[in-house]
Amino acid sequence: MNYNKKTVKDVDVAGKKVLLRCDFNVPLAKDGSGVITDDKRIRAALPTIQYLLDQGAAVIACSHLGKPEPSFDKWVKKQTEKGKDPATLTKEKWEKSLEALCMEPVAKRLSELLGKPVTLAGDINVVNADVEAKAAALKPGEIMLLQNTRFNKGETKNDPEFAKKLAGLADIYVSDAFGAVHRAHASTAGVAAYLPAVSGFLIQKELEVIGGALAAPKRPLVAILGGAKVSSKIGVINNLLEIADTIIIGGGMAYTFAKAQGGQVGDSLLESDWLDYANDMVKKAADKGVKFLLPVDTVAADAFAPDANAQVVPAGAIPDGWQGLDIGPETVKAYCDAVAGAGTVIWNGPMGVFEFEKFAVGTKAVAEALSNTDAITIIGGGDSAAAVQQLGYADKMTHISTGGGASLEFMEGKELPGVACLLDK
Repeated sequence: MNYNKKTVKDVDVAGKKVLLRCDFNVPLAKDGSGVITDDKRIRAALPTIQYLLDQGAAVIACSHLGKPEPSFDKWVKKQTEKGKDPATLTKEKWEKSLEALCMEPVAKRLSELLGKPVTLAGDINVVNADVEAKAAALKPGEIMLLQNTRFNKGETKNDPEFAKKLAGLADIYVSDAFGAVHRAHASTAGVAAYLPAVSGFLIQKELEVIGGALAAPKRPLVAILGGAKVSSKIGVINNLLEIADTIIIGGGMAYTFAKAQGGQVGDSLLESDWLDYANDMVKKAADKGVKFLLPVDTVAADAFAPDANAQVVPAGAIPDGWQGLDIGPETVKAYCDAVAGAGTVIWNGPMGVFEFEKFAVGTKAVAEALSNTDAITIIGGGDSAAAVQQLGYADKMTHISTGGGASLEFMEGKELPGVACLLDK
């Protein structure tokens, strides 16, 4: 995939209307109050927004928020599948489910951060006559926000008619929602068929840093892969085996590797269908001369609980009734040593159940090791990004990706529809 894409600085936006796709999929309080519990995704969009406004563009921002169901019938079907009584599922409840994912809290917070009004316009169709009128009247230096793009059923289907309506509001399309570029949706890719399409600063940085690490890394390149499942990382492992010098495996998926090599994993997380693949990866690494580090010891617990009893055991000797929840001290030392001499480190996925303090030791140790190295350190979004931020090491990392699924697919070498559609330099 070509990572060398035109950015907002390569086009003249003065006096133009710019459709800006942001990632405002922020977490909201579970009590239905609409309170944003973490606004970092809104803050991440500010440099691009401020640049466009300063350059005299009129900005029409859009984003999805959550997973609303724009069809009442489909909403009823999904709720029924979850065990809800169909007799209790009314249109009023469906409408409330949509209201809970309205963009109003985002518009309010964005207005506070920019220090200027942000007009919210639109309904379940997202683009209607009122939106078109407001967009047409928008002056240079002003900004409006469209309603949740997923309110329109054409969004996730990449419907050309919806994409054309979105594009009809503007002169230029700017993509700055890295967290959504792996999806071929109307607002992430479809609109580029009707407008000149360039990246914002957020996507530009992701392409430069992650793309650069994959294409021409400062060596040695060490990839740390954790998380729950081998199945979700197999593509990443495969791709990184072609370019990495060392691959480190941790988290729940390590137990599938341990089992594949004849070990006992007790009640640990295990993907029995992926044992052969796990062995294939180890063999492939050996054939290519890539160091493939697996845990040598494990912190096992007698329950999946923050206060469970714990013991350190060899990685392939977890007793029945026990489950591995973190890497052990010998493994921690080996992994930290491997990181110490790295030129580039890519990390995706925690080493254990970092949400439980007792089993966050491995993840914290790796984060600390990364914070002390001179290497380029790239955190691949998702749980690993959350762990680094939660543990207080975020400001010590070179780059923390804003996209979990997108960064994973990027590292797999897959084409990202929301990037492929942008104009090449």
